[in-house]
Amino acid sequence: MKTQRDPYLWKQAKARVGFRIHLQAYLVINGGLWLIWAFSNFVINATMIYSNTLFPWPIFPMLGWGIGLATHYFTTFRTNERDMIEREYQKLVRM
Repeated sequence: MKTQRDPYLWKQAKARVGFRIHLQAYLVINGGLWLIWAFSNFVINATMIYSNTLFPWPIFPMLGWGIGLATHYFTTFRTNERDMIEREYQKLVRM
């Protein structure tokens, strides 16, 4: 016999899995950007061609994407829609 799913819990589970996928992509891609930066600095410095490549440019995509990732985290894990609705309802009842 198939059990009935709670639609709210199903929505929460999907949101949490979505966040984990987002986090994995963030870590892999930004890790790759830092490797590119480190490798390019190594090659340039090893051939004695010096330039301003030591500036850590991967920080910019990390920070920008990190803001989106933090927002995704807070909307997924820190908000409980049912509790917020219940509090709002109680405010309206007291009016």
